[in-house]
Amino acid sequence: MSMGESMIAVIDGTAVRTGLFLDGEWVAAGAGGTFGVFDPATEEHLADVASATPEDAIRALDAASRAQKEWGRTPPRERAELLRRAFALIEERREQFAAVLTAEMGKPVTESLGEVAYGNEFMRWFSEQAAHVNGGFGQNPSGQTNIVVSREPVGPSLLITPWNFPLAMGTRKVGAALAAGCTVIIKPAALTPLTMALFVQALSDAGVPPGVVGLLPSERAGAISSALMADARLRKVSFTGSTAVGSILLRQAAEHVQRSSMELGGNGPLVVLGDADVDAAVEGALIAKFRNGGQSCVAANRIIVHRDLAERFTDAFVERVRALRLGDGREEGVDIGPMIDRAQRDRVAELVDGAVAQGATVRVGGAVPARTGSFYPPTVLTGVSPESTICNEEIFGPVATVTVAASDEEALRLANDTPYGLVAFVFSQGIERALWAAGELEAGMVGINRGLVSDAAAPFGGIKASGLGREGGDAGIEEYLETKYVAIGK
Repeated sequence: MSMGESMIAVIDGTAVRTGLFLDGEWVAAGAGGTFGVFDPATEEHLADVASATPEDAIRALDAASRAQKEWGRTPPRERAELLRRAFALIEERREQFAAVLTAEMGKPVTESLGEVAYGNEFMRWFSEQAAHVNGGFGQNPSGQTNIVVSREPVGPSLLITPWNFPLAMGTRKVGAALAAGCTVIIKPAALTPLTMALFVQALSDAGVPPGVVGLLPSERAGAISSALMADARLRKVSFTGSTAVGSILLRQAAEHVQRSSMELGGNGPLVVLGDADVDAAVEGALIAKFRNGGQSCVAANRIIVHRDLAERFTDAFVERVRALRLGDGREEGVDIGPMIDRAQRDRVAELVDGAVAQGATVRVGGAVPARTGSFYPPTVLTGVSPESTICNEEIFGPVATVTVAASDEEALRLANDTPYGLVAFVFSQGIERALWAAGELEAGMVGINRGLVSDAAAPFGGIKASGLGREGGDAGIEEYLETKYVAIGK
């Protein structure tokens, strides 16, 4: 069924498609019906979006499988130019993207514009990578055989994106996969599907061939992924989300030995060593903790400060947090928007209440405001025990915990005392000391004297329970490529 005018929503002046995108066409809701998308700041209804069924998922895989061979053989320069056209369209439409991001996710418009700029860098980066995938040729040591090594696309790929960075988490997966020559099926988060619809429209406008990109918004995430992963034609799954869900997907991927990339949960420490610049550490902690309202897998979940600096750091940090403005992300001067929904807000409130019951002190914030929307104030807790629940679960909200360590060595021990290993931050005025600490920290990414590590040109990913594989950088495209070896006799 072709999509009618009823499957378009207007969000703050921007028209957004709300259907499925299958085999190059927007398709109206079928047997799955629709689900609602809501503004977390006002709790107003934004749109009804088509909810894909497992049958829709197989239709998307049929199209992706048909298109795979031709797309994989498309000259790399053509794929590069298509990605570059998509980059230009996103840049041209950045205000529309930002408006929709703020409406459905809640982040301040300035942060939404920042996500558009950051997310779009993946399109530019992978457009530049597409034409530079190289193999090799040479003799084996005996001189009896010529060795030819080529790189080929993995094949149809399922890309599952989260709600907290609806554009950037999509572009860094889709850009890499398309650059490598893989067809893709995108399953966006049900809480924020509208931004991804804008992105897919940009890809379509840039000239992506039918079947190369499919979009399956759905309330039935588990049923969609299960149907696709049970089909041996799917060759790759990339997921960003919780470790619990990632573990389920890895078990499902084992049946057909599907390539898997998993960017999972975190419990990132921010360590302030005894020789740190306190002002720099406070500034870095604000960014690392409160960017995107703390709803980030690379947020500083635990702030660990050397006892010699603890009082100065905490007093300065609390004052800066007290000055952060909470409000609707559309309003000028807002620093912290709402949380994604009431369920997430209530979970964070329970973590804070639990920490207080376990002996922590609220220095600022700490109470749900009496207002419409899923708001929680920027909060700082001190006297937090490393054994407390809030230090052992990913907060994913605007709450900072401060723990005091007796020495740098104890600070690093506390930092590593977690099954997760996505990101860590360390502050020190001595480069040798900072590099020593970075080497000791068990994390896939470390920021030294800065509260932000994400970069399209750098490999993003974690170790331990925080995932498998890398996105971005030179490694990002490798996740979508197979290596073929051909032996040529003389």
